[in-house]
Amino acid sequence: MRKGLRKGKSEPRAWQRMLSGRRLDLLDPSPMDIEVEDIAHGLARVARWNGQTVGEHAFSVAQHSVVVEEIVAHVQPDIEPRWRLAALLHDASEYVIGDMISPFKAALGYDYKAFEERLETAIHVRFGLPAKTPAAIKKLIKQADRACAFFEATQLAGFTHEEALSFFGAPPAGYVLHIEPLSPGQAQERYIQRYHVLSEAAGFAPVPAAFDTE
Repeated sequence: MRKGLRKGKSEPRAWQRMLSGRRLDLLDPSPMDIEVEDIAHGLARVARWNGQTVGEHAFSVAQHSVVVEEIVAHVQPDIEPRWRLAALLHDASEYVIGDMISPFKAALGYDYKAFEERLETAIHVRFGLPAKTPAAIKKLIKQADRACAFFEATQLAGFTHEEALSFFGAPPAGYVLHIEPLSPGQAQERYIQRYHVLSEAAGFAPVPAAFDTE
C-alpha cells in the first residue's frame, strides 16, 4: 500500500475553511460558523450572470444584494429594518455555493434546494432573523430581486428591453437604477457597512450609524 493511503474509503471532506478561520460544515451548517465578513468577502467575488457582463468589473452578488434591499424599501417604505436585513441577506448562501443561474438550479432539483434552504436557515439564525421568512416578505424580496435583474439584464448582460420584460417583468414605478459595477473591495465594504446599519436598526448589533436606514 502506498504511503499516506489508508485502508478502506475515507469520507469526503464536507466542510470549507473560511478566511475568518471558521470551518463551515456544508451538509450540516452551524450558525456559529457563519460570519458576515466571510459572507461579504465571498459575495463580492461571486459574479452575477456567470460573469457575462460588460465593464471592467463583474457585477457581484454583494452589490446586487445591496440594490435589492434598496428596492424593497422603495416598494414598501415602512418595512421593518429586520426585513430589510433579510433582503440584504437573501443571497447570502451564495458565498458558499456560488451564483447558479436559474436553469441550472432547476436541473439540479430538490437536493440542491434542500441544501440551499439548510444554509439559509443557519444564516438567518446567526443574524437574529426568523429561520423562515414570512411568505409576504419573501414575495416582496423576490419582486425586488427580479427588478434588479431587469436592470442588470438590460444594462450589463445584453438583453433587449423586451426580453428583460418577458423574463423579469417591469421594475417598480418610480424606481430608476444606473448600474456601475464596483470592484470586489468596494462591494465588500459597502455590503458590510449596510449589514451593520440594518443590524443595529433591527436591534441586533450596535454601531454608530444605526439611525441611517435609508
